[in-house]
Amino acid sequence: MSVDGALARVIRSAAADRDDGERCDLCAEPVPEQHRHLYAAEREELLCACGACTVLFTGDGAGGGRYLLVPRRRVRLEPVDTGPLGVPVGLVFFVPHTDGTVTAQGPSPAGAMRWEVDAARWTRMRAVCPPLVTMAPEVEALLVNTVRGLDHHWIVPVDDCFRMVALVRREWRGLAGGGRVWPAVERFFEELTERS
Repeated sequence: MSVDGALARVIRSAAADRDDGERCDLCAEPVPEQHRHLYAAEREELLCACGACTVLFTGDGAGGGRYLLVPRRRVRLEPVDTGPLGVPVGLVFFVPHTDGTVTAQGPSPAGAMRWEVDAARWTRMRAVCPPLVTMAPEVEALLVNTVRGLDHHWIVPVDDCFRMVALVRREWRGLAGGGRVWPAVERFFEELTERS
């Protein structure tokens, strides 16, 4: 266990006693509802971050490159045929990694299901859809929704994808999802349009 990790946990624990608001996962300062996230590559974990920590712990700062700032851009794409990637679900996101691998994750009532995507197939997909070449590894994803006749394809920050996974998990009822999950997913994509 690293010293800075242990110290951060102690600070967060003490701060948690002060109030129930969201706090920076690195220094325990309060953060606004719309705050930035850092990606801890070693732990594959998203961290809430205050403004100071987004500067301090990224790039050449104290984090020494261990943390990546999750970007904010959202780009709607023309429909892309993701069938050749071999993922059997219509609501899924694809994350390229710095080592050249690509994972696909789809929401479920139990959280995110994960698949490895053939790297050669992903390379062919990038040739067909040039905006995919601009994606930042680890922190941006191709988010696809072809469920119920929809055809949404976006480049989004990974925190949007995990927000969607949490939404599906929260709204899912029964074996097929019930009457709440799919309208909630449609609202999620409407909000992406408003934010972009």
